[in-house]
Amino acid sequence: MDISAQMLIFASVVERGSISAAARSVGQTPSAISKQVGLLEDHVHYRLLNRSRTGVSPTQEGQDFYEKCKAMADKFKEAEAMIQNLDGTPRGKLKVACTVAFGKALLIPALPKFMAQNPEVEVSLDLTDRDIDLQSEGFDAAICFDAQTKSSDAVARRIMQSRRVLCAAPGYLDRHGTPVDFAALAQHNCLRIAGNSDRNHWSTAKNGKQESIEAQGTFAGNNTDVIFRAALAGVGIARLPCYMATRKFRSGELVHVLPEYAPSKTDIFVLFADRRNMAPKLRAFIDFLVMQFQ
Repeated sequence: MDISAQMLIFASVVERGSISAAARSVGQTPSAISKQVGLLEDHVHYRLLNRSRTGVSPTQEGQDFYEKCKAMADKFKEAEAMIQNLDGTPRGKLKVACTVAFGKALLIPALPKFMAQNPEVEVSLDLTDRDIDLQSEGFDAAICFDAQTKSSDAVARRIMQSRRVLCAAPGYLDRHGTPVDFAALAQHNCLRIAGNSDRNHWSTAKNGKQESIEAQGTFAGNNTDVIFRAALAGVGIARLPCYMATRKFRSGELVHVLPEYAPSKTDIFVLFADRRNMAPKLRAFIDFLVMQFQ
């Protein structure tokens, strides 16, 4: 492997903070990546990385060297994108992050259609509810809710609106009764998002008056999909996106609780970097999302 390729590998290791993460991004083993970085250090006669059990960080010399490597990597990506754009055909690996619930409920079922339309695109999907940094993590696009669109270096395009509804399994309601009004939710086991106080604040407007509660209960899940599964199991009352709950209302697996409950609608966006020459694979994916879900 030549020195320029080793420089690209070194830049990837620094950006991702670990040799393992860099290895996964290029489909190589950590030992192979570590070897190439070692050869690069031998070539420049400086130790470039501080290595520890928790990861790696650049030495002072390594940080200065990384800035040059990053500039080269950026030029390489521009050149690669230019070549791929020549005939306008969507092709290559498309790395996408998506919130867990939306990904399972809507995106994955829609992907066969997108991939049939774009057979030369290879989709890599990461389902996560954490905030995504497109640039540093190498994602082409991220699908998220409006509360997660705070990145100043990304473009956000709305793909759909969603509203949340209250629901529970018939078995839970048989055991505990059905709440007759919003205030009665305080007497029920409300399913919570772990560590997320904003999403556990449920409010509604009735006759021009705002009512709200802090959801309380004996169960918390780390994402909406966990709450969805717990509601189906009869653990308690959940607040779920309508795109998850509606089909379960039809099947009878969930019951719509307090249908007059009317929180504000939530926008769902696709985020992508502001690139003057957007790769055809990314443009095709964004256009597909808008057409599919709006």
